[in-house]
Amino acid sequence: MSLVQRVTSIEGTDREPPRLPEEWRSPSLTPARGGPGNYGSVSAFPSSQRFSQLHGKGSSRSLRRVISYDALPRSQQPSQATHPTGGVIPYKVPNGKRIVQVIFTVISCWLASGIVFGFAALKPVLISEGVYRELCTPEELIAGVEVCYEQDLRLNLFFAIASTTCNVSALPVGTILDRYGPRVCAIIGSIALAIGSVLMAYAFAVPRFDGYIVGNIFLAVGGTFLFVPSYSIANAFPKYSGTIVATVTGAFDASAAVFLFYRLAYESSNGSFTPEKFFFGYLIVPVVILLAQFTLMTPDGYKTIPQLEAKLEKVEDSTNDVHDSDEELSDTEVRQLRARRREHRESKLADLESVVGDAEFREAREQKEEERHATSGVWGALHGRPAHVQMLTPWFILITVITVLQILVPQLTLYTHRHRLRMNFFIASIRTQYEYMLGSDSAARTINSFFDYALPIGGVAATPLIGVLLDNLSTADMLTVLVCLTTAVGILGSLPFYWAAYANIVLFVLLRPLYYSAMSNFATTIFGFATFGKIYGTIICLSGLVNLFQPAIDALTYEALDGNPIPVNLVLAALGFIFGVILVVYVRLRGRIVRKKQAREDAQVERMNMIPESIAESDFEE
Repeated sequence: MSLVQRVTSIEGTDREPPRLPEEWRSPSLTPARGGPGNYGSVSAFPSSQRFSQLHGKGSSRSLRRVISYDALPRSQQPSQATHPTGGVIPYKVPNGKRIVQVIFTVISCWLASGIVFGFAALKPVLISEGVYRELCTPEELIAGVEVCYEQDLRLNLFFAIASTTCNVSALPVGTILDRYGPRVCAIIGSIALAIGSVLMAYAFAVPRFDGYIVGNIFLAVGGTFLFVPSYSIANAFPKYSGTIVATVTGAFDASAAVFLFYRLAYESSNGSFTPEKFFFGYLIVPVVILLAQFTLMTPDGYKTIPQLEAKLEKVEDSTNDVHDSDEELSDTEVRQLRARRREHRESKLADLESVVGDAEFREAREQKEEERHATSGVWGALHGRPAHVQMLTPWFILITVITVLQILVPQLTLYTHRHRLRMNFFIASIRTQYEYMLGSDSAARTINSFFDYALPIGGVAATPLIGVLLDNLSTADMLTVLVCLTTAVGILGSLPFYWAAYANIVLFVLLRPLYYSAMSNFATTIFGFATFGKIYGTIICLSGLVNLFQPAIDALTYEALDGNPIPVNLVLAALGFIFGVILVVYVRLRGRIVRKKQAREDAQVERMNMIPESIAESDFEE
């Protein structure tokens, strides 16, 4: 699963650290009244600048921003995170049409966004169809093995490259989304899905045409192009954006079941429903999605909550009812004109509140968000800093190392003689793992079948639990839960018992979406929304690139360790545990420092705001 495909919110707030005026920090200025606690002589400022320099410049505030995936923002233009543009005001589109748009987006995600992660269900079909069977040695063919070593390696490479593509492609997808909007992304995604389907179909129909890997790459790219913009549909109903985001995310998890349903149809038809028929028939999905972009969906999406709140603030201002041109009219005309303006303004206010919520609703939402910030214990730790500075901190280095270890390296749970990479390669090789551990092909088939169902169901079922945990646990506690769960999965994955196998799968399918969501939440909590694209994009890109080393590690384990992955898995699982503990300890210790620093900054702002205007005036006049 791609890391980018698990965000917890499409908008939120960044802490804006207090900044004193540059003039106040100048060493040439001396305190006005000799005290070390003063910030400098305000009498040095010109009279026209005096009060504006004193108030507002040193404020510490929270800035509402939308999430931006653009990893390469242009310096000449403001980021979409800080200055969102475009979009339609939701109330200008009929309620029914918006509901249909949300339903269509969810169904599209279910059918197309993450189908490549249903590889565990598709793999038996690929084996049955003899895909890459030509790589087997004569000895293996004579022995009649179901899947030979080189064939298994190539099949898992088929999935590894698709998984890497999902991670790396998130960078250009995010940039295109921020710059050109959701319609362009959906068009590109539909075309990529169609190309992938055709390549996969012809690969099965034409024996000498090896289009499997390239076709799967296009399916992965198309899924990412369709999924990432899908979160923006939550802006169609801002009051329910959290529920819509969770539903879209659940649809992505459920998309792994597409290949499961096909495998069931393949088996029930005794193989007559061939893969080429399936993939040619699957073309209807990108075609319908493409047509919907020009008939159902809005081209630029909907305005974000920060944009709507800015409009709301404007229409709430009753001074807009008064114009300078009113002086040219009689009193009666002025009253009538201002009454019409007021009615128009109040009508717009009612329309905006119908989608954003009234003042009480917005206040409750802000209060809840503030409570989450306080609960995290480290919110705003690096907000307001440039991305390159954030990347040099232990916060970034540790979370990147842990993510690479969790997602991309062999670990204790993967105990097959054809050892795989973590999480994504648990998906790729679960059946052969349990054949090795349990020594039974029938038991492995049963466990594989259970996993095929548990993977999409677990992702959907875990969504409410994820929300509860992220809302009520501090960042350090959330990381502690993750370390405990990954360690438990590692232990269960090394035990050759049926109960351990089932327990391992249950924990795995719950841990997978929880880990991705927690990492997304960690990025916005620590680094902020303004640099999310660069920070998160770098993490997922590195994870994807390291993923490409899997075949080499696979071969090394098979040859150097005689097919026994447990020694390597133990070492790497231990590394994950060690770095996880280090990160937890670091977050707990730094959390205290962050809270003390922010408390000092807030106290400083309070002292500055308490300076009476009369004192400021007298300082300037001295």
